[in-house]
Amino acid sequence: MSELKNYDVQQSIAKATSEKKKNNALFSKLKQLKTKDLDEKFHVSHDDVFENYNCLSCANCCKTTSPIFTRKDVDRLAAYLNMKPVEFQIKYLIIDEDDDFVLHSSPCPFLEEDNTCKVYSARPNACREYPHTNRKKMYQILDLTLQNTLICPAVNLIVEKIKKGLQN
Repeated sequence: MSELKNYDVQQSIAKATSEKKKNNALFSKLKQLKTKDLDEKFHVSHDDVFENYNCLSCANCCKTTSPIFTRKDVDRLAAYLNMKPVEFQIKYLIIDEDDDFVLHSSPCPFLEEDNTCKVYSARPNACREYPHTNRKKMYQILDLTLQNTLICPAVNLIVEKIKKGLQN
């Protein structure tokens, strides 16, 4: 699966955009599956894709979006950076329209030129779990997963595998 190592981010986003209607229809079908079956489809595809996919070759999530920061995330990162939590909030975060802490802007201020993370060991939980395609109860985040097809090439590949599996 060498195509995964050089998967083009812009090509992935363009494909996800052009297939949005098809993906909407697919996700409507997926919502009808039993929780266990839905989780299994995502987990198997997730494991298969991430056997060969290296997020450091892309980091589009870090370049274009912000994770949600919980209070624990703020406290952990502030301590890691030897700051007070309020200082961390003022320097890096805003409260969005959903009352969540998010970054002031993109790309993430902790993203290095080589796509590594300056605060990797203390990173927010949302970053630790991204792209969330191997979690339990996938039905709870299908809408988010569909949105993530427009950000993450790995999510696109996972969705393509599921789509092919349903056609067989």
